[in-house]
Amino acid sequence: MSSNARGALLALLAFAIFATHDVFIKVLGGSYSPIQIVFFSVLLAFPLATVSLMRDATPGTLLPKHPWWMLLRTLAAVVTGFCAFYAFTVLPLAQVYAILFASPLLITILAVPLLGETVRLRRGLAVIVGLIGVLVVLRPGSTELELGHAAALLSAIGGSLGSIIVRKIGADERPVVLMLFPMLGNFVVMGIALVFVYQPMPIEHIGMLAVISVFAFIAGLLVIAAYKSGEAVIVAPMQYSQILWATAYGMLFFGETPDGATILGASIIIASGLYIVLRESRSTESGTPVLRTRARFETGTFLRPRPREMEKTAAEPRIVPQSAPSAGARPHLRGLPGRVPPVAEPRRKDSD
Repeated sequence: MSSNARGALLALLAFAIFATHDVFIKVLGGSYSPIQIVFFSVLLAFPLATVSLMRDATPGTLLPKHPWWMLLRTLAAVVTGFCAFYAFTVLPLAQVYAILFASPLLITILAVPLLGETVRLRRGLAVIVGLIGVLVVLRPGSTELELGHAAALLSAIGGSLGSIIVRKIGADERPVVLMLFPMLGNFVVMGIALVFVYQPMPIEHIGMLAVISVFAFIAGLLVIAAYKSGEAVIVAPMQYSQILWATAYGMLFFGETPDGATILGASIIIASGLYIVLRESRSTESGTPVLRTRARFETGTFLRPRPREMEKTAAEPRIVPQSAPSAGARPHLRGLPGRVPPVAEPRRKDSD
């Protein structure tokens, strides 16, 4: 199996697990506030996060080098987590995904002021077409827009902003800092708000929250493995497979059938997102903010991978100092296993 095929299969598995993760959120959302779900899912994710943090041997402190950017990223993660969980609770799964798929479009827009990106005509038109697809899904004027629609849009915006900030400061900040502060932000903010919405939970529902945390952790590891194995232009589009799982899960568990407008709008958004990905893969001038940004929006339980784990690294050739004993050939060891091969010498004549 080729590396790209392996990366694509790993990504498909990862996003299938993420879609299943979202089903548990929707089930729990029928009984509990999104605040309570986010809080306990983050709380139960801390042991897994600790294991991940223990693997980080990068020297330094936990103080961010860009505190204001980190504060903005943490706020974006809090908004994204709450809004995503709320949207999954009150809207059909396929409709939520259709709106969240606008993230590549928003990343392209935000990359202009924050990363100094240049968006040329074709990508600009793709963004406009994708935003039209969002309007097709929302159908303002012909259908009653709910808070869930606004929450899904805010989640897409918050996730895109957080991803762009990571692209901006990720080279300077420790991976531990990039992952820990958003989790702490969700834990503190949702913990304070939990006082007003808390309801006792039976053990089976606590188990479902644990499943959410474990699924997010496993799927995150699979995303890392997918990007390490395959090219980003192959792996990134696999995120759109979530719409298939969302449709199947919605029909199977919640009696949801996506209407024609949702299907049409989602198709337009996906087509524009794929076009942006393909254009970035061929660009030599762009910083490719979409390709270099991981495709899953952050929900407070997704453990962000280390930036160095997302790139393929070629094995560096071993450099042997000239002063090392093994640097030069040793004639008396020629021909021995693991030694310098013997050098062919001219055959001597009888007259020599």
